[in-house]
Amino acid sequence: MSPLTSLNNSGAVRPRLRGAEGGALMTFASMSSIQLGLALSVTLLDQLGALGTTGLRLAWAGLLLLVLVRPRPRDFTGRDLLACTVLGAVTAGMMVFFMLAVSRLPLGTASALEFLGPLAVSLFGPGGGRKRWTAAAAVGVVLLTEPWDGGIDAAGAGYALAAAACWAGYILLTQRVGDSVTGLSGLALSMPVAGVLGLLLAAPSDLVHVTWKLLGLMLGLAVLSVVLPFILEFLALRRLTTSAFGTLMSLEPAIALLAGLLVLGQVPGVLPALGVVCVVIAGIGATRTGARVSEAADVPNDDDSLSAPFPANASRSG
Repeated sequence: MSPLTSLNNSGAVRPRLRGAEGGALMTFASMSSIQLGLALSVTLLDQLGALGTTGLRLAWAGLLLLVLVRPRPRDFTGRDLLACTVLGAVTAGMMVFFMLAVSRLPLGTASALEFLGPLAVSLFGPGGGRKRWTAAAAVGVVLLTEPWDGGIDAAGAGYALAAAACWAGYILLTQRVGDSVTGLSGLALSMPVAGVLGLLLAAPSDLVHVTWKLLGLMLGLAVLSVVLPFILEFLALRRLTTSAFGTLMSLEPAIALLAGLLVLGQVPGVLPALGVVCVVIAGIGATRTGARVSEAADVPNDDDSLSAPFPANASRSG
């Protein structure tokens, strides 16, 4: 019996509290890992370009997940295979568009604009009482883009919004796959598809400067910004309610702002920083007023904690 199972099988209240605290820590570690990996990836853009950097990172992540999870084809129906393939394509689009965005925009700005995707799913999905947060999100976008100044790169903003649309599609497709495929098998099947598409988009011209050193660096970044965060989120979602997890995930644009400042030296202006705050507030408010299932039903069943389907939430590979 593993330590995790022993902990979950205990009926005491205190281990449950520790589980919730551990879940929050895992979620924060996941977001930090994603944003740190993205910030470090930006430093390689001059050598590999946005498409080359993304393609290699996706390819390594797909290979690692395929080896670690080892999904069995017999566990998938034809519809499952199709859904996983489309999910892989959407994942590739999300990551490619985002890397193109951060090649033109500060990391915090790009992350806040991309976060509009899951925010839109939360605001306009099933259930009411959340659309009032649309105003806060809209104010945040205006402050981030500063249309009166014309200072934001239009193409970069377009790429970030395309990544946001892909992230919204990713959430909906992950819900479809997660309802029918157990564990991480759906992810392990969709990520290699994303890796192949990423390499095709990168094309030989973008990979001509690849060296063994760069391949090693991209392997490390794939672990840091894709594989590790997904595993941490998977474990965190076994300890947290969906609303608690979503609220924590709403802090990701702020973490991106901090990563951009510390790793890349990107000092945000006052208005863009306020824009990020508005998007974070909108995300927290929308998440706290709606979840897919009830809070009581969403508390993990101890016996199912390691075998339940991968939950659909605003989690992604960044």
